[in-house]
Amino acid sequence: MNKEDQKRAPIYEALESFKKKRVVPFDVPGHKRGRGNPELAQLLGEKCVGLDVNSMKPLDNLCHPVSVIRDAEELAAEAFGAAEAFLMVGGTTSAVQSMILSVCKAGDKIILPRNVHKSAINALVLCGALPVYVNPEVNSTLGISLGMEISQVEKAIMENPDAVAVLVNNPTYYGICSDIRSIVNLAHAHGMKVLADEAHGTHLYFGKDLPVSGIAAGADMAAISMHKSGGSLTQSSMLLLNKGVNRDYVRQIINLTQTTSASYLLLSSLDISRRNLALRGEESFAKVVEMAEYAREEINSIGGYYAYGRDLINGTSIFDYDVTKLSVFTLGIGLAGIEVYDLLRDEYDIQIEFGDICNILAYISIGDRIQDIERLVGALADIERLYKKDRSGMLSGEYIAPKVEISPQKAFYSSKVSVPVKKAAGKISGEFVMCYPPGIPILAPGERITEEIVEYIVYAKEKGCSMQGTEDPAVEHLMVLI
Repeated sequence: MNKEDQKRAPIYEALESFKKKRVVPFDVPGHKRGRGNPELAQLLGEKCVGLDVNSMKPLDNLCHPVSVIRDAEELAAEAFGAAEAFLMVGGTTSAVQSMILSVCKAGDKIILPRNVHKSAINALVLCGALPVYVNPEVNSTLGISLGMEISQVEKAIMENPDAVAVLVNNPTYYGICSDIRSIVNLAHAHGMKVLADEAHGTHLYFGKDLPVSGIAAGADMAAISMHKSGGSLTQSSMLLLNKGVNRDYVRQIINLTQTTSASYLLLSSLDISRRNLALRGEESFAKVVEMAEYAREEINSIGGYYAYGRDLINGTSIFDYDVTKLSVFTLGIGLAGIEVYDLLRDEYDIQIEFGDICNILAYISIGDRIQDIERLVGALADIERLYKKDRSGMLSGEYIAPKVEISPQKAFYSSKVSVPVKKAAGKISGEFVMCYPPGIPILAPGERITEEIVEYIVYAKEKGCSMQGTEDPAVEHLMVLI
């Protein structure tokens, strides 16, 4: 990586140059640099609304970049060690779906873990591909699903030699990493592509002594959430390609669903964030690791909580662990993760990433400070002292292996009827049900609903999880196939 080249930020520089020209706008957006919407200008600031501009020759066009956006994408590819990079303004959802739509068509099989983000299954609804799930092992104590074991991936490949691709979470929301290098070698040996969902792995490309990144491991494509750990604005992401993937075809796939009115606020934030990581990422993520490890040690000294890390590594289902993830098991103090999440926000003004049935996740990134870590640790100690109770009767486990009866696409578009959740067991789901975040479906279209799944949905609702995916906003009814 050429550090001198990485000091450039072509989109940002073009915007700065454009701003100095004081061009009179007879194009969109209609707020005309904020003049037509003074409340918006007051909220966001004159500089921000002044840079909310339309694609034009001096600023290039994301759908078919030939100048500053193309330059920014080439610098991004170099920074991440990829052959190609695409700036994405539809979030990592758009990047994940573009990966899948690039390799799958109707009827194709794709091998993937069931604990994928809903965006991956939504892509199957869109294109008609068929999921072959590698149901990951579950840590029944922590209630989290683990990585894909090589033996299970090999079994899926041998039973489905016509599958076209394997998708890997690298890492999972909780920090668990599969042996992605071995999965790549195995899949490639059988003529299959490998797609890495790295929504939570931007830092793997820049930090030292962290799990291997998807591109470095040889994955064909990787979806990167720059806005999560990379510092860019919310909704901005990247799609990386390795050698041998047709860049021009992938661009066409991206353009099927991505906006033709790309936000220059998002694009410039990707450009500036890439520059920041290329120049200072190693140093920044070393501090993130240090803060997360310190927090882990302090939280574990409270008693009752378990902040897990590299001690989980077993070489198979947990091949490696991303120590920047501060995942904490809370059932030891008799509280569900979502209950601790609510207490932190409502009583201590601390907003963490999410709480589920058993765990909380505090997202530590380049913007955190040690005093913030101290405040979180203090609040958790306080909660343990004030709210601890007996854990009897509490559910554990965030993953229930589903039985796929028909394809997600067929189920999604089938005739359906609404039934009460508590009477849905035995039916086939026609919609998603999930706690968000993290957005991993408890149920996806085409899966058989069981009593265990019904119990989990009811329990998660009672504990205060934010439920999504259903037509019924209250999640009291489910749409099932007739």
